[in-house]
Amino acid sequence: MTDHENNRTLLNALPIGYRFNEFEIKEVIGGGGFGIVYRAWDHQLERTIAIKEFMPSSLAVRGEGMRLALRSERFARAFSAGLNSFIQEARLLGRFNHPNLVHVLRFWVQNDTAYMVTLFYSGVTLSRLKEKQPELIDEAWIRRILPMLFGAIRIIHDEGYLHRDISPENIQIQDNGLPVLLDLGSARRTISTLSDETETMLRPGYAPIEQYTDDNESEQGAWTDIYAIGAVLHTLIMGTPPPVSVVRSIQDNYLPLAERQPAGYSLSLLQAVDKALSLKVEDRPQSIDEFAELIRMPITNIHDTRMVKNPGSMVALPAEEEPPKVNDWMRYKVPAMIAASVLVGALASGILFRGGNHTPSTTTTSMQQPALPGTPVPTPALVEQTPVQQTSPVVKENTPVPAEAEPITDVYVRIHEGEKLKINGKSDNTASMLNGFALLKLAPGQYDIALESNGLARKQMLEIVKPGTWIINPSY
Repeated sequence: MTDHENNRTLLNALPIGYRFNEFEIKEVIGGGGFGIVYRAWDHQLERTIAIKEFMPSSLAVRGEGMRLALRSERFARAFSAGLNSFIQEARLLGRFNHPNLVHVLRFWVQNDTAYMVTLFYSGVTLSRLKEKQPELIDEAWIRRILPMLFGAIRIIHDEGYLHRDISPENIQIQDNGLPVLLDLGSARRTISTLSDETETMLRPGYAPIEQYTDDNESEQGAWTDIYAIGAVLHTLIMGTPPPVSVVRSIQDNYLPLAERQPAGYSLSLLQAVDKALSLKVEDRPQSIDEFAELIRMPITNIHDTRMVKNPGSMVALPAEEEPPKVNDWMRYKVPAMIAASVLVGALASGILFRGGNHTPSTTTTSMQQPALPGTPVPTPALVEQTPVQQTSPVVKENTPVPAEAEPITDVYVRIHEGEKLKINGKSDNTASMLNGFALLKLAPGQYDIALESNGLARKQMLEIVKPGTWIINPSY
């Protein structure tokens, strides 16, 4: 499923040799915040397959008997909803047999979590291919693989669903050169919606603005996946993804490819990518067919694919819950100040973040945390979720920043009318100028950001470690 050079022992992974009846775990071949992927051997059919396990590391750990245990009871609702979403994703993918879309053969529930068996796809991820063989990727190469990816995405859209997690990490380039579109973003989206952890569970640069809010007016549609495709193409052409959409909603610093005119790429392709990356959904292509027409390329014949009506499955399932369908393809309206409470820097550049004026939580989301012995995973029935407190690092007031340090991070601070800005106790005259945000350029170090007005102060503590972009809205 993923690049074999990524083979490694992951915390919480099942041990080599573990058996699910006829399936034997042979190797850990990938993993992330939401699941672990294994290479396995099917003793019954004598073939290599892949097994994906639902394992949201921020919510659960491996407990006794290989069963999952929640890190805290407050994660019960998010875990159960994510598990349901994972199972529904398996059901959906099991209905398709498109050569460029990951095909699920079977799924079941065990160890207080769920598993899906898929075909084993050799090769490397698109991100790894770009890193290892950048000379291979040019417009001719892109035009060879794109029609196949378009066909895979269109078959999902035709069924009324969205992928929501298209990125170079989710596109596998097989040894035969053919692409395969991997996991849907359903479980990721469900957990990010229900969990009040501070990390944003989206891929910065590839997620359009409408994915950063659950506002009722924010309608997602085919244009949501089209933005992600445009971001993938931007990465292939320029070597980096476009600026994060939330930052662009404050100050759009995207430089159109048609103006940059990178060598070796046609104007029609560059203009199509620019249009796909439009902030406003109505400015993007509204369907895969429309996008393909802009690029002037065909889509693999959808009649070459077939639907599998009755995929094999084992069942011990949570309550039925249909994956979210596209609701009438309504247009998204950008809500005012959407970026006010969205953290981008933590994922975009690995910067550490903690909110200010909060008491430390006794529970950590680190994967290094030991299991909670005997902690049961509740049944999928939804329970009330206790708000998660943000932890705060110990930061001395008025922490000095070395004068010789060069700014490496842009921090957009939401400033209300009449508020005065202080950084580490010293007044700062930076004015609000960007839709109610002030732009600070900060060097590595620790900062106490305060906004004072009428005797009250909103505060935020930051620790700048790596280059990146922050958007903060300090709280009282």
